[in-house]
Amino acid sequence: MKLAILGGSFNPVHLGHLWLADAALSVLGYDRIILVPAFISPFKPGARETSPADRLDMLAASIPGDPRIIVDNCEIKRGGVSYTIDTIADIRRRYCPAGKPGLIIGDDLVPAFSQWRRAEDIAAETDIIIAHRESAEPAAFPYPCTPLNNAIMELSSAAVRERIQNGEPWRSLVPQGARFIIEDRRLYGYTPPVFREDAGGGVCRTKVTHELIARVEAEVRSLVSPSRFLHSRSAALMAYDLCVHFRLDPDRGYLAGMAHDMAKSLPEEEMMRLACQEEGRNFSKLEQKKPSLLHGKAGAVLLRQKFGIEDEDILEAIRYHTTGRVGMGPLARVVYAADKIENSRGDVRGEVRDFSRFADLDSLFTAVLEDTVAFLRSNQMDLSAGTLKLLDAMHKGRNW
Repeated sequence: MKLAILGGSFNPVHLGHLWLADAALSVLGYDRIILVPAFISPFKPGARETSPADRLDMLAASIPGDPRIIVDNCEIKRGGVSYTIDTIADIRRRYCPAGKPGLIIGDDLVPAFSQWRRAEDIAAETDIIIAHRESAEPAAFPYPCTPLNNAIMELSSAAVRERIQNGEPWRSLVPQGARFIIEDRRLYGYTPPVFREDAGGGVCRTKVTHELIARVEAEVRSLVSPSRFLHSRSAALMAYDLCVHFRLDPDRGYLAGMAHDMAKSLPEEEMMRLACQEEGRNFSKLEQKKPSLLHGKAGAVLLRQKFGIEDEDILEAIRYHTTGRVGMGPLARVVYAADKIENSRGDVRGEVRDFSRFADLDSLFTAVLEDTVAFLRSNQMDLSAGTLKLLDAMHKGRNW
């Protein structure tokens, strides 16, 4: 197998790194590129870097499903200053590449290459590949080398860090997986938005990580049809916006909205099996007649089993997004409304979809519930027991 090595601090990994790897794979015919994050760079011994574990995690999260790229932690395991000559020996011993491994370096490193430990041995034991980082002109290099002839992407880890620190746009410059880790772990001075809950008046920061949201979203996409996934994402975005408007945690809203239909496409037998784990076989007559109504309860079980989510507000929102029930919490009401008024639906009254008109969540929820009931009745569709009880409690002014 023909291998090439691309090392660096990856602090953080950005699209320029993957651009170089892809160019070497596509243009020079390598089978795999090995990304090797340094423990401590010999040229940045005093630099303040994110922990090796964080940098390693960002790399691993940035290449899902790509068998052409390997992340190797040999320099992190060795500890101390990371010397390329040691890494080359280790890679050759463990990977047994066909011929010399390639070694990709940017033209910005060429002037100092002679200062690398055992530079002549590195040149003898690898096929050095010079990538354009600063200049489109060929680099003057004293050893045999291969120019990559890649287009220059004017991007550096230092520039990404500076943008994050200064609150400037940065998210499109790093792979999505790395972005989520930066946000979730508050790396490089990232400051998340703060949302204030109506209930209790306390400050509520993000409780659901972006990594978790990405995993759930990928699971939903694998379980449902493309059109159902687009509805789920539209509902998730609407739930996010409703949470922002009514001062709830929007990330929890997005997660619940994304997951609300995750069991919708399961066979009815599987749906019933999962729903039984929620409340035994105490299904209503309507649920027995139409088992697809159980997809909310089945989805709550799936979310708990697959992702370990025990947050009852999120599970309630998924469980009752179709039928509703008396005593639903704020997040459940948000997801119920989001499912019914999300923007891909064409039969929603503009007065209801324009949720900014509503002073509070209960007013919006009432309008959505009444429209939903009117639609079901006009189409001679049965109302669930939960919907009927909720409607009755609302009309009688009881605690609903």
